[in-house]
Amino acid sequence: MPRPVQRRGIQMFVTENKLIGIQMKIEKNKFVTLSYELRTGSAEGEIVEKTDSAAPLRFLFGSGRMLEKFESGLEGLESGADFTIFIPCADAYGELNKEAIVDLPKNIFVVNGQERTDLLVVGNHIPMMGANGQRLDGIVLEVTGDHVKMDFNHPLAGEDLYFSGRVIEVRDATEAEIIEACTPHQCGGGCGGSCGGDCGCDCDDHDHDHDHGCCCHH
Repeated sequence: MPRPVQRRGIQMFVTENKLIGIQMKIEKNKFVTLSYELRTGSAEGEIVEKTDSAAPLRFLFGSGRMLEKFESGLEGLESGADFTIFIPCADAYGELNKEAIVDLPKNIFVVNGQERTDLLVVGNHIPMMGANGQRLDGIVLEVTGDHVKMDFNHPLAGEDLYFSGRVIEVRDATEAEIIEACTPHQCGGGCGGSCGGDCGCDCDDHDHDHDHGCCCHH
């Protein structure tokens, strides 16, 4: 009868002194591939994001790029495992912050002498840069003669999150993947949308210190 042997997050089954199977568990510095469905509020809530095996989420576990509660719900799982993870608003992207909804002068959207009217569309997401060089992702709420009202809250601020999905693969991360995960970056995919390209605008006259991530850590 096969007997399991545990070695640093790997469960090996040995019979007649031969290795017949390896199951890695999710832990720090494992490279994880998974599919998931994200709903707001509960298992019956609105679907806001969905991935599948054709376009899964891939990430280095323990690198600090994912929401802490998301990772804690995955830790110890193996390939093929199904999961459900509920993350209350306070542990996800926080409550809505009214101070993050601001009026900006329209002239900050002038690039090379031209106003970026293609960006100033209600509902459009615009990546910007704050006074201290931090990344700010805002949504256009209203455009008037001289001002643009923008919301710099994370799109999922104020929402409880409910994930359900399946672990597709767990493997050792390569050295290159570990180095890449330690390199400062602006955004990855998943859980709330991607950042898109930089518009070349700034908002130095508006002092915020929000740094929006994406299932990414905020």
